[in-house]
Amino acid sequence: MRIISFVEALREGTDQLLAADDSVFLIGEGVPDPKSIFGTTADLKSRHPTRVFDMPISENGLTGVAIGAALGGMRPVIVHQRMDFTLYALDQVINNAAKWFSMFGGQKSVPMVVRMIIGRGWGQGNQHSQNLEALYAHVPGLKVVVPASAHAAKGLLVSAVRDPNPVIFIEHRWLHGTTSDVAPELYTVPIGKARVAHAGRDLTIVTWSYPTLEVMKAVEFLETQGVGAEVLDMQTIRPMDMPAIKESVRKTGRLLVVNDAWKFGGLAGEVLASVSEDETLTLKARPQRLTYPDFPSPSTHGLTKNYYNGPREIVEAVGRVLGKKLDLGAVTDYQATRTHDVPDQNFKGPF
Repeated sequence: MRIISFVEALREGTDQLLAADDSVFLIGEGVPDPKSIFGTTADLKSRHPTRVFDMPISENGLTGVAIGAALGGMRPVIVHQRMDFTLYALDQVINNAAKWFSMFGGQKSVPMVVRMIIGRGWGQGNQHSQNLEALYAHVPGLKVVVPASAHAAKGLLVSAVRDPNPVIFIEHRWLHGTTSDVAPELYTVPIGKARVAHAGRDLTIVTWSYPTLEVMKAVEFLETQGVGAEVLDMQTIRPMDMPAIKESVRKTGRLLVVNDAWKFGGLAGEVLASVSEDETLTLKARPQRLTYPDFPSPSTHGLTKNYYNGPREIVEAVGRVLGKKLDLGAVTDYQATRTHDVPDQNFKGPF
């Protein structure tokens, strides 16, 4: 095993998939560009000149071309530099890619991966920092993966490319600099399986993607106050590993969902509903969720400071679930030293 970054893991995984399977190709706006999609596609054009393509600014057309190629036996990986841009391709993704297997009785499928990048900062707001994960997770026929580590990024990418049906691959750009153990060979991380990021008995915290890092930092502060939180990193949000969530809640009796998306109609509510509907679960407290405010993602420094949740807000939420007032002194001091709109340099991994 080696310690490499999220970016390196994605680039390596893509390179190895292209080398191992002639049906795999990579296409997207800016893929061969010098900036190479935050570095994730660097040098791939020179290594695989006939299967790495740039694309005109036509998200709908690009996605349609990829669907046609997938139906013809290829395995395309599409890269959209922002999730926001994929709104132009909704008809292709939802009405064609997601439905084909069902409409034709399982005789033909669309083995396609769509990378969608989310994340905040650098003055990008309403139209460049949205997390529309619930939109895609809502659609039958789509799988949606949300890696929170370099190890998961490579393993889930391999699983997604090998899957016979379309997979939405959501990556938060604040994860790009984080590092973890990553095997040099091709390997898979199962789609639809959560991992226990931290064991505990007092409450269950369910999260995924970048918030996993903020939750793990909050857990450090909670442990100093004798609170043991069990953290589930879902890794996939469609299908969601509800058995793993219920097994943890059955042990702890308490649930908090931390989700970097809007509250109304979001996946945090789906988790709470599924747990609350299960008559076999006995809860010691009302399940709760910590999400974005129901307001467009801001870009100005003054607004972003109070829009996004960090360890302090997570510890406060844990206190509400436990019904006790927790000491926020240390976590408040920690957040005061952070620059809230750029990635925290303490988050290096492994997680």
